[in-house]
Amino acid sequence: MTLAPETTDLKVQIRLDSQEGAWFTVCDLNRLLPGRGVAALLPDGNQVALFRDRDGGLYGIDNRDPFGGAAVLSRGLTGTHQGRPFVASPLLKQRFDLESGQCLDDESVRVAAYQVRST
Repeated sequence: MTLAPETTDLKVQIRLDSQEGAWFTVCDLNRLLPGRGVAALLPDGNQVALFRDRDGGLYGIDNRDPFGGAAVLSRGLTGTHQGRPFVASPLLKQRFDLESGQCLDDESVRVAAYQVRST
C-alpha cells in the first residue's frame, strides 16, 4: 500500500555543510507542491529554496539570485533542460540547475546546492 505524501508525517531535511553529517529539518513534505518552490531560513541566517518535482525528487539551492541580489529563486519557474531540472529566476530569468546550482546561462556563476531528503 502506498501512502500519499499529504497523509504522512514525512519531513524534509537538508544536509548542512558546516557540520559534518548534520541534517536540518526544514518543513513537512506536504508543504512542497510539485513545480512550486518554498523558501526556508537556515540556522546561519541564509535561505534555501526547496523544490519537489512531479516524480517526487527533492532539490535545494541557495534562494539568493546572484544577479539581482534578492532572495527570490524559490519564486521562479521550474522546468527541465536536457533532462536536468532547473529553476528560472523571476528577476532576469537566468536558469539554475537544481542538482548542482550551476547557472545554465552563465558558466561562471553558481549558487550553493544542498542534499535534500525526506524522512
